[in-house]
Amino acid sequence: MVNFGGARMSRYAVGQELAPTTYVINRALLIGYANASSDQNPIHQDEAFAKSVGLENVIAHGMFTMALAGRYVSALQGSAAVREFSARFVKPVVVPADADVELIVSGKVLEVTERTAKIEISAYCKDVKVLGMAKAVIALS
Repeated sequence: MVNFGGARMSRYAVGQELAPTTYVINRALLIGYANASSDQNPIHQDEAFAKSVGLENVIAHGMFTMALAGRYVSALQGSAAVREFSARFVKPVVVPADADVELIVSGKVLEVTERTAKIEISAYCKDVKVLGMAKAVIALS
C-alpha cells in the first residue's frame, strides 16, 4: 500500500497486467522433484513408458507446474501474503530429453479491496495453456 495524504492506495489496479516470469524446466528438475515428492510415476522420467501410454514425451508433474505458478504468486507480496491459490491442470508440460522448456507465468488483477487483490494467473508452455481457472488472492500490506 502507498499512503497519499492519509488515503491508502494499492500498487495494484483492476485490469493491470502483471509482468511475466519464465521458469525453465528440464529432466534434471523433474528427477529432483520426483525424489523430493516421492512421486516416481514413470511418465515423469521414462520416455518410452510415457509414449507407451499415449503421451508425446515425458511430462512435468502437475504439482510441480502448479508450484512454479505458486512461486510467481508468492513473489508478488511474499509467501505469507498468499491467502488463496487454486488451478486446474488443462495440458501437460512436455519435457523432451536434453532440452529445457519454458513455463511462462503471468497475472492480471481482477479485483482490489482495501486488504486484498484477486489475481488471475496464466501459465503457458510453448504457447499452450497448461493451467486453467488459476486464481490467487493476496493480502496487501
